[in-house]
Amino acid sequence: MRKYYLFVLLLLSVCLGCQWHLKSAEEETKDQRVKIERYDRIETLFLTTGDYSALQQMNTEYSLQTRTLIENVLCLGNVDESDINNRFYGFYQDSTLQSILTEVQSQYENMDDVSSQLSEAFERLHQLLPEIELPRVYTQITALDQSIVVGDGLLGISLDKYLGEDYPLYKRYGYSDRQRAMMNRSYIVPDCIGFFLLSLYPSENIHSHMPKIQYVVNRAVGRKVFDEDPVIQVEKYMMEHNHLSVGELLKDTIHII
Repeated sequence: MRKYYLFVLLLLSVCLGCQWHLKSAEEETKDQRVKIERYDRIETLFLTTGDYSALQQMNTEYSLQTRTLIENVLCLGNVDESDINNRFYGFYQDSTLQSILTEVQSQYENMDDVSSQLSEAFERLHQLLPEIELPRVYTQITALDQSIVVGDGLLGISLDKYLGEDYPLYKRYGYSDRQRAMMNRSYIVPDCIGFFLLSLYPSENIHSHMPKIQYVVNRAVGRKVFDEDPVIQVEKYMMEHNHLSVGELLKDTIHII
């Protein structure tokens, strides 16, 4: 498929009383928090009970998310088709998908930890790339299709792809040990940052580009999620070229691997 913030505090003029107001560090941090919108809960309510008010909410408050899910992820048809809601509902009546809906709601009843980690990661990322704008982040359930969906100012997290490496359905559907090791809660934030960066800095040579993305992901999340040799080579290159910005690194003009 087809932007956070540690700005220098700005002195703002407040019209009322012609007073000057300076945003506190606490207010700035509050502005920068990532609010994860739980679209998956509304989606689940409709797909398990047929609740019409949930469907209305999906089509009004989350119209772009719903269009993306139905048309681009699940490829069920156009959202304007007269029977699309029935097709969408019917698709998820499979017993396996119903069990996935239930499991997601059980494992992700609370996502405060993910929201906090994602806020911190985007704050670090903005220090590295001041021009980025924060996307609108939401959760969804995509029938084991996509992990992260990015586009049109949105970043969608498919929670059904993060149910843990021991989740029985992953092995049943042929995911490798390496793949399943990354299909857990701890990889949500790195994946969000990684796919977000790929949407901003695409490349046709993904083999040489991906280690650069992973190097920046490590810096943004504050830990070495990726420590393979190509990523280490990028880290060494950046230490030797400390004048180079992360934005310049991510351009296709620099080839390290």
